[in-house]
Amino acid sequence: MLSCLGIGVMRVLGRLPLAWVRALGWLLGCVLYVLAVPRRRVAQINLRRCFPDRSAGQIRALALRTFVHFSQAWLDRGWLWHGSPAVVRRRLSLVGAVNELQGEAPVVVFAPHFVGLDAGWTALTQQLPRHFTTIYTDQANKVVDAWMLAGRRRFGVARLFGRVDGVKTIVASLRQGEPLYLLPDMNFGPHESVFVPFYGVPAATVPSLSRFARLGRARVVPVVTRMTRQGYEVQVMPAWQGFPSGDVVADTALMNLRLQTYIDTMPDQYFWVHKRFKDQPPGAPAVY
Repeated sequence: MLSCLGIGVMRVLGRLPLAWVRALGWLLGCVLYVLAVPRRRVAQINLRRCFPDRSAGQIRALALRTFVHFSQAWLDRGWLWHGSPAVVRRRLSLVGAVNELQGEAPVVVFAPHFVGLDAGWTALTQQLPRHFTTIYTDQANKVVDAWMLAGRRRFGVARLFGRVDGVKTIVASLRQGEPLYLLPDMNFGPHESVFVPFYGVPAATVPSLSRFARLGRARVVPVVTRMTRQGYEVQVMPAWQGFPSGDVVADTALMNLRLQTYIDTMPDQYFWVHKRFKDQPPGAPAVY
């Protein structure tokens, strides 16, 4: 019942002016920053480790802005998934090297965990003719799961692979010219991960970007989505040259290094509430 009510609220938000939605998101973010103490602590620990030169006050302010942007992006799903197609298109600006995503050549889209991830996916599937794919984790709540799946399949011919589909299915789709929208910059556990620096701190990182690019014989094209007052700017960057290199650890370290340059332009829009340093190298103390 509560899930259906929440989805109903999101449908209503989809009809409101963007300024109103963002104002509600600001309020929700401030409330969550106060009440969600464990996640606030995670965000502050992450920020202190990655930005040790910043003062305690600067870290708190950055964490608060992170909660606000996260909440605003969550409420933006109302218009992304329920607003009119014309409104969605007007609020999503697709810029940069868009030509990198044209044609039929295999492409892995490196989509880092900024708050605008769903906006970036929506822009690509609505505004480009290719059949995009991504990897989806089922939600425990089946009502919310169905809502999220419908939202992400709203435009174009979008395929969402479950983790049970396996690598072979994903690679086959990639080789057939269906770009893979990949989010590899999180801690998914020590299994099949490598420890590479993230802001100089060892971080367990899944080397899937390098592996899918190699197996799919694909170019890697970064897409970074920035929240703006008008909606979102979805920037397509030039394909990485010489990637993958054949050294999966070096490739993954390079991914994190380049990710840092993207984060530095908008650190308050990155997903700092995730326990990025949950897994540590043998013998290292727990972070959280």
